[in-house]
Parts: sequence; C-alpha cells; structure tokens
Amino acid sequence: MIKELQLRIAIHEEKQEDILLKKASDTLKLDKKSISGLKILKKSIDARKSPVIFNYKVAIYIEEKIPEFSSYNFNYKDITKAEPIHIIGFGPAGMYAALRCIELGYKPIVLERGKNVQDRRRDLKAINQDHIVNEDSNYCFGEGGAGTYSDGKLYTRSLKRGDVRRIFENLVYHGATEQILIDAHPHIGTNKLPKVVKNIRETILKYGGEIFFGAKVTDFITTGNQLKALQVNHKKELSVTKVILATGHSARDIYYLLQKKDIAIEAKSFAMGVRIEHPQEIIDSIQYHCNGKRNDLLPAASYSLVEQVKNRGVYSFCMCPGGFIVPAATAKEEIVVNGMSPSKRNSLYANSGIVVAINVDQDLKKYDHYGALKGLEYQKNLEKLAFTSGGRSQTAPAQRMTDFVEGKLSNNLNNSSYQPGLKSAPLHSLLPKIIGSRLRTGFKKFGKKMKGYYTEQANIIGVESRTSSPVSIPRNDNLEHPQIKGLYPCGEGGGYAGGIISAAMDGERCVEAAIKNKQ
Repeated sequence: MIKELQLRIAIHEEKQEDILLKKASDTLKLDKKSISGLKILKKSIDARKSPVIFNYKVAIYIEEKIPEFSSYNFNYKDITKAEPIHIIGFGPAGMYAALRCIELGYKPIVLERGKNVQDRRRDLKAINQDHIVNEDSNYCFGEGGAGTYSDGKLYTRSLKRGDVRRIFENLVYHGATEQILIDAHPHIGTNKLPKVVKNIRETILKYGGEIFFGAKVTDFITTGNQLKALQVNHKKELSVTKVILATGHSARDIYYLLQKKDIAIEAKSFAMGVRIEHPQEIIDSIQYHCNGKRNDLLPAASYSLVEQVKNRGVYSFCMCPGGFIVPAATAKEEIVVNGMSPSKRNSLYANSGIVVAINVDQDLKKYDHYGALKGLEYQKNLEKLAFTSGGRSQTAPAQRMTDFVEGKLSNNLNNSSYQPGLKSAPLHSLLPKIIGSRLRTGFKKFGKKMKGYYTEQANIIGVESRTSSPVSIPRNDNLEHPQIKGLYPCGEGGGYAGGIISAAMDGERCVEAAIKNKQ
C-alpha cells in the first residue's frame, strides 16, 4: 500500500528524514516498523515567517518495497536507415525533437550553427577575458543552446503543454541529479548541464541520428509553397521534406531571411531592462530573516517581484541566486547581459533581470516602418547604446541602484561578478523613458516589498534584452507554417516557449505533428 502525505518541518530540526518518518507514522497511526520505506516526491521552502519551514510531499510505502527504477521508459531504437526529419538548432527544442524522432522511428538530422559544448568553452573565455565575440559560438549559440552555459533553471508554468515529468525524467536518464524531480524550483547548474547535453548528443548518435556542428542554415529553398531544400553555410544544399525550425530567440539572421523571402513572420511583445546584482547575503537576510548568515541547510535565497507601473508590468526575470552575470552578445558591437548559477549556487552575488513589458503595437510607433522586425530593431538599438556607453567593448554600463533612481552618475561602483568589467554610465538618462522611468518607480516599490532590497550596495547593469523573441513565426493547428508546407516553427525562436522545459516539450510536439502530417 502507498500513501501520500504533506508534511512540514522547521529548519532547525535535525535528521529531517527521521522526523518525516515519525510524522508519517503518527499521522497514519502506524507502527514505524510497518513502514517499509519513504520517498520524497516534492520539497519546497516556506520562508514567509521565522523559523523557515520545509514543506514535503512524501510517499509512504506500507509493507511494500520502494521501486528501484523510474516508471518512465525511453524506447530508443536503431533509426540509421529510417526516414529523415531535419532539425535546425540544437538547443532544448532541437535536442528533444531529435530524441522524440528516434522514439517514433525517424532519423533526426540536426544542423547547429555553433560548436559542441567542449569547444564552446574557448569562445566563452574569449568574450569574458578578451572581449571577442564569435557570432556563431557564444552564450546563446552552440550545443545545448542558451541554457547550457547560462544556468539550467528548469522551473516552468507550462504544465498544460505536455508531460513535464517526462522531460525531467529524461534529463535524469541523461545524467542530471534526481534532485530535480523533487525540488519545487529545480536547477541543474551551468557546471553540470554540459555533461547532460553531451550525453543527449551521444544517445542521438548511438541510435543512428546525425548532428552537424558549424552548419549554419543560410537559405530556405521552396517550390511553390513546399519547402524543398536547405542551404548550409552559403554552399551546400540538403534536400528536405520536414524541417523543425528550433533556432532560439537570438537567431536574428533567420528572421531577416524569412522576411527577405516573404515568408510570414509577426512582431511580438517582449520585455527589456537591466540586470541587478546584490551581495547574496543581503537577499539571504531579507528572505530568511537571518542577518546575513543563513542556515547551511538552506540554499542561496531567491526572489520574485512584480509591479504594475503606468500600465506595464515591471518584474524580475531569470533570478540567479549565488550566481554570475555573463556577456551574452551575439554580434560584435552590442552589449547583452544574462545571469547564471553553478549547481552549488555559491557565488557571493545574487542577480536578476528587472525588465519592463513592451507592447509591440503601442510602444514602438517610431519603429513601425520595420514591420514585423520592429521589436528586433528596438532591441538592437539599445544593445548598441549599451556597447558605446560601456566603452565599445564587452565592458558593461552600470550604476548603483540608488543613483539610478535619484538620477545621478555613480562616482564608483560595487564589486561585481561580471568578468569583462563595468563602467559607470548614466543609465537613468540613456535608457528610453518607457523603460527607465518605469524601472525607477519599480525599484522603489520593490524596496517597500523587500526591506533592504533598495540599497546603494546593488548595481544595475545594462542591458537585459533577450528575455524572449520579439518576433514570432506563425503556425497552424498542425504546428506547420501556414504558408510553407514542411516547415515547423518551434521553441523560443518561434515564440512558443519560455525556457528549457517548455522548449523541450514544444520540440517533441512539433516532431509528433510533422510525423502525423505525413500520414
């Protein structure tokens, strides 16, 4: 017999599994000896009051053994000679599209513009230390996509789009810690995710799939409304019948190519702002009521903030406790910042994007002449502005939060995790009013919600611009482009996902749709 229970334990209570077992036996009015095992299903933290409480969801096995293996099976089969499906991009959407192809008996042929996870490291070192941007291999492009070296957070609200648990179990199958099956806000870590990504690649190759790195798609070749071939690196042509387009939110050349060929794309609302960085001990003090030194059982504290300011949302995005700010530019004359955390989340700093919602129809009238690319051009202009104000390198413009709100240049800046370095700049006047004025109001409101959050010890760093794609690629009820048969826009680049898990699920869905449409 199996019983599921919700149990709570205070942080100061030691030997938590023993306490869980006792609470379970007391709740069920059973002798502990009749309980053959206990399995933690979910764990979360309630830090609203002191002491901090752990919430557990547990399965109690009564005179029954805990199963040793997952109930999920991944039926990979040899597809060496099977019918091919081409996949453009090898981020989460592309990886899980490829894995799903193998399960369903089709051969994935993956084209990835960037490098494999090992070789990407050299280009990340180059941008961090030498300010050199490789436009095809960086924090956004390469094996595993943007998530590989920028955190690996797995939290998703996309519970109705597919089997979330299946993706989590598959990540564990490929080497991720089983803790991601338990934690309320699961996280792999930028130091652990590359190994998982490599294992996924090896699975695809083992069963007969093909993956080509340094393979940038440069043209779509159509006959009438049917996709017939892909041009790769301006030279080679590959005949295709079904293509999963999973290029991510930063593959701007794909949007330009689609527009050039009169293949329908649409402007999409998005968000832009800055990344803010506090000493982690400040966030710990606020969230855990601990005066800076948190209990060793507690992870580095995170936060989630949102306010409405002048009819636009101002909110935290991609919060990284115990993390680092990284340069995420994909072109030579731009500054883009993003955040990541290693698995232990043991950096001295906490960072988060603080962004303002941009309504693409109401807020960008001056950019209307760009049509579907107006949001993209707006992004580019702000990234270029950050580049010039930062000193025309990967040094980023920054300001103390209090100086930003008060409208004055910072005489000096706080220490930062951002490796290329910071330069004091008047972000309060450089950012467009639609963003800057809302951020200034938002920071003051956040300071009232979290006492101590509004402080001169925090830097704001510009710009956080790649929250999501400012372009969507339409698709019909069959998940196929309404204009081009055989093309399946997918994941974040198509405007259909907002993170690793939702992108992975969308990759699976697109493959299933492509196969169904063959019949």
